[in-house]
Amino acid sequence: MRLIVGLGNPGERYVRTRHNIGCLAVERAAIRWSVALRPAGPARWGRGRIGPCEAAADVTLAVPLAWMNHSGPAVKALLDELGLGQADLVVVHDDLDLALGRLRIKRRGGAGGHNGVLSIIAALGSDEFCRLKLGIGRPAPGHDAADYVLSPFSPDECGQVESLLDQAGDALECLVAAGVAAAMNRFNVKEKQEDGE
Repeated sequence: MRLIVGLGNPGERYVRTRHNIGCLAVERAAIRWSVALRPAGPARWGRGRIGPCEAAADVTLAVPLAWMNHSGPAVKALLDELGLGQADLVVVHDDLDLALGRLRIKRRGGAGGHNGVLSIIAALGSDEFCRLKLGIGRPAPGHDAADYVLSPFSPDECGQVESLLDQAGDALECLVAAGVAAAMNRFNVKEKQEDGE
């Protein structure tokens, strides 16, 4: 079983903001895999199975009901309730250092300035969990990053966002079905090519 958590802020005001793209990706995956997300305890969450019938894998999809910066206790409570460890956790979140439309899978690592991830690391006492980072790009010079992440995507960006959400679903499906290494090899390939240039 994998627990896949999409980070974001609760409330209608934040639904389509850049900071909520992790939440949007998990909600899109829930539709794709016919998983109903219902409020229970610290999150909206539900269980399901993905992949071919003969090799279907169990997943729990969740969106914490807490503010982004306080995601950690909600994630820990879910892991405890499900009897899972941090190795079973995948956190989906926005990333300023990736261009809009790009994604990257990481096996572990620091928070990279992301307060939601920092909260999870603090709650778990470890950074040994997988992340699916979704690129939102950086604001123009002179614009505040905090304001930028809480702003909605522009109409011109919506096509890229929709494509990224679909690609995130593909990446999550590969990660669950084939493992983290296989998913990294498939979905991080562009970044590896660029690093070698």
